[in-house]
Amino acid sequence: MVSSNGQATMQPRFSFGLISDVQYADISDGRSFHGVPRYYRHSILVLQRAVKEWNTHQKHMFVINFGDIVDGFCPKDQSLGTVQKVVDEFEKFKGGPVYHMIGNHCLYKLPRSKLLPLLKIQSLDGRAYYDFSPVPEYRFVVLDAYDISAIGWPQDHPKTLEAEKILREMNPNENKNNPDNLEGPERRFIMFNGGLGKEQIEWLDGVLLDATILNQKVIVCCHLPLDPGAASKATLLWNYDEVMNLIHRYNCVKACLAGHDHIGGYSIDSHGIHQRVFEASLECPPGTNAFGYIDVYDDRISLIGTDRMESTEMHFNPPS
Repeated sequence: MVSSNGQATMQPRFSFGLISDVQYADISDGRSFHGVPRYYRHSILVLQRAVKEWNTHQKHMFVINFGDIVDGFCPKDQSLGTVQKVVDEFEKFKGGPVYHMIGNHCLYKLPRSKLLPLLKIQSLDGRAYYDFSPVPEYRFVVLDAYDISAIGWPQDHPKTLEAEKILREMNPNENKNNPDNLEGPERRFIMFNGGLGKEQIEWLDGVLLDATILNQKVIVCCHLPLDPGAASKATLLWNYDEVMNLIHRYNCVKACLAGHDHIGGYSIDSHGIHQRVFEASLECPPGTNAFGYIDVYDDRISLIGTDRMESTEMHFNPPS
């Protein structure tokens, strides 16, 4: 935004709330496979405080949930009710829509056919990728990181079979959730990750071309991280390299935002694109938080985080 004297103003064009990896379950606290404490019942309190904070600001146009709203340890017979309970908390946001994306823990508990309607993701054939433009100058692209996946699809579905083939070829371990003996980014080939299929890649190409024609800045959102510099190698999208090679063909993408790697992370990639992975609500000790909001300007986005979620200023490179 530019004032009458030609100087940039400090007022953002818009803002939105965000949170990741709530992974709520009505069970006792536990630990991750790496021994990190997980606070299953407390996580929904983090979400409640987030919604209250977002509503207090009264300026956020929408909220983005970066996936995994329910935990894999949630008892199976409680899965549907637990997902609905968390969705109901999101629905208390008064400023506008809540945009969800699916994560691996969601798919452990519910098939896509039940999960996507609960998350209000408009879908054809179970696909969970889409885009939206809150203002004409910006477009958000939400990817389906489990398009090719061994979880969430029926066992005999072509996407399941393709995922199983990838895991057989890329991961020699009997337990396909085990990255042992895999080095560097190859550690991503485990069952709790996934990839984008050919159809989604083609769709993404078309969206980025359209955004370029319309002179829009693009923010890409994905449950799985897209850059090895911003996250653990074992948490990356299977074909992150293919996706980023496509994104790098265009100049419109300014930031890629993700969840999944609970510790969080940040990098600027070789093309100047900001890669921000958000800290998990699940791992907040009682009384602490991990949520935030982003103010969106013409030349940057500014993450204002709470407690465990670190604030991050992300300035865009000038157009080449």
